[in-house]
Amino acid sequence: MDLTTARATEQASAGFTPSPTEPLRHQLLATLAQHRMASTHQLHVLLRPDRSRQSVSERLNDLLGERLVDFVVLPQSHRTRVWYLTQKGARLTRDWPALRGRPPYPITSATAASLKTPHTLTVLRTHLAFVTDARRRGDEHGHLDWTPEVFHAIGDGEKVVADAVMHYTLIEAQQRRKLRAFVEVDRATMSSERLAAKLIEYARLWTYEPQPIGRRRQAAGPGWLRWYPVFPRVMFVLTGAGRQAMDNRISDLKAMVAHHPLVAEFAREVPLGAVVLEDLDAYGPTADVWVPLTGGQGRPWTEL
Repeated sequence: MDLTTARATEQASAGFTPSPTEPLRHQLLATLAQHRMASTHQLHVLLRPDRSRQSVSERLNDLLGERLVDFVVLPQSHRTRVWYLTQKGARLTRDWPALRGRPPYPITSATAASLKTPHTLTVLRTHLAFVTDARRRGDEHGHLDWTPEVFHAIGDGEKVVADAVMHYTLIEAQQRRKLRAFVEVDRATMSSERLAAKLIEYARLWTYEPQPIGRRRQAAGPGWLRWYPVFPRVMFVLTGAGRQAMDNRISDLKAMVAHHPLVAEFAREVPLGAVVLEDLDAYGPTADVWVPLTGGQGRPWTEL
């Protein structure tokens, strides 16, 4: 289920891009606070696709000189820099309105940065596929519409951690359709069984009702209503293995939907899909590249 409202403003022909009236310096700091880490190329595509890459590099070097950001160099990458906030940068951005309530998670050393780099950059790579497609289509999906590492309680002291929560406004004819998704990015670093078990965690979140404090308070319904007007769709993005291995992992996700009673019930109400990241890069997220976990032919993520 999605929310659809009447379109209020005329669609911009150039698509949705960060406002150039906000200083690039501010946008770079906010983006690194939101996404933890990003390469120079990723920041260029995300924030100033219509400007030179040098203009982004110059601002990053200015921030480096102020000790607000630092970087590590990716191995075997022609000295590609991956940027992150220093503790000073994290303190500066902590109370910015767009980031309010977002844990700063400063990275305290180059070693710590190197350990986080592969997964963090792959999650951001996934985001860029949606950003690029949104610009092409004229939809709204910007650098702060993708929140990594989102935690939700599911009872018994446990929690589900989404690799990212995506907010996306699909603009069709005279309507604006607001879509949300939990995104799981799988680099084949965990077993296929553990990956499929993530569906159980999301199904538990779907049914979880926090216990009210005090005898007189009435239960307020599922806990997820505190954050979302409708439950976000759940989308798996797979990479890091051969095509057959990734197809097998998608098959295991489909088997979990078919055979686990709670997940099967969940799947009747919430769209679930999977895609190979390389297909997402090559064709875009609104191509017929998503496999519905309930069965059926490939389709756009918007039609899961």
